[in-house]
Amino acid sequence: MPRDTTLRPPVLPGYTHLRPLGQGGFADVFLYQQDMPRRQVAVKVLHRRPGDAALHALAAEADVMAALSAHPSILTLHEASVSADGRPYMVAEYCPGSLANRYRSQVIPVAEVLDIGVHLGSAVEAAHRIGMLHRDIKPSNILVTAFGHPVLADFGVATAVTTGRGDDVALSPPWSAPEVVDGSSSGTVATDVWSIAATLYTLLAGHSPFAEPGRRLDADQLRARIVKARYRPTGRADVPDALERVLAGGMRRLPGDRFGSAREVAEALQEVQRSLGGPVTPLEIPGDAWVEATRATDETPVVERLPRQATVAVDGRRRARGEASRTDSSLDADEGRGWSRARTLGWSAAGVAVLGGGAAAVLILAGR
Repeated sequence: MPRDTTLRPPVLPGYTHLRPLGQGGFADVFLYQQDMPRRQVAVKVLHRRPGDAALHALAAEADVMAALSAHPSILTLHEASVSADGRPYMVAEYCPGSLANRYRSQVIPVAEVLDIGVHLGSAVEAAHRIGMLHRDIKPSNILVTAFGHPVLADFGVATAVTTGRGDDVALSPPWSAPEVVDGSSSGTVATDVWSIAATLYTLLAGHSPFAEPGRRLDADQLRARIVKARYRPTGRADVPDALERVLAGGMRRLPGDRFGSAREVAEALQEVQRSLGGPVTPLEIPGDAWVEATRATDETPVVERLPRQATVAVDGRRRARGEASRTDSSLDADEGRGWSRARTLGWSAAGVAVLGGGAAAVLILAGR
């Protein structure tokens, strides 16, 4: 029997429902007004009372987001709990837009892309340091606050984080490494490095690295181009050769030939900033004490932990940030249509706040 697609916001103490933001395969996202402190928030709610697998998925995503919320370039999680009607939910900062459509309609300045790249590399490095891969880095997963600060979103988690399987990961091949596209890898540090470079390329070129401007490619054609991994310059006269070399270095066909870490990508981008004589974006790399504290986990079984009162109540301690903007209307092969093997709903929004395609986007590095 098909699911009733009517959006039914739950009654949440301390929150007032404002409007629906979007739907996904297993969850819906709503805009709420929090009473105290007063602010708008995005609330992701599972469709119905879930079984253990869905509880594991939501609790794992909440734990990942809570662990990383303190980072200044990662989306903040506020709370996770269960509504009165039995549906688990998570509350995160509300981000109404992203870079998803901006690169299609605007020429983003080189200096801004460099700044975004250093923040992105720092955020991914932080995740890697506590043993997690993102695995779905792309423009639509980068939100930008009203203060112009980019934040990485969609640390959506399904079975991969609890079972170590990578089979059900919903990936976005336009920004995925060759070894991911051909099925030989479900994700490594090197594949996240590729996706960082591919994302920055897209922001500069106005299309993903292996798309053909003015020509619609089907999934097989795009796959073949990615597997060959023949780097083509961005085509912009204002992009310096040094930056082209950084992007090419992050998208080399063999994983071992790429930058060895997200931090190395960020540092290479800083060198480009220095060569251009502009401001150098500081790295946001956590120290060992934060890494050790963040690695600590609660071993209480998920089914005992999540259905009670909120198991996560975290606010990021980053500098003041405003609302971001996000739209994800990507529907063609350049945006990965027809490639996903599973889909969940993330935090940003088609028109307001929905982020699709982020299922199982985080994997423990000790896995595969």
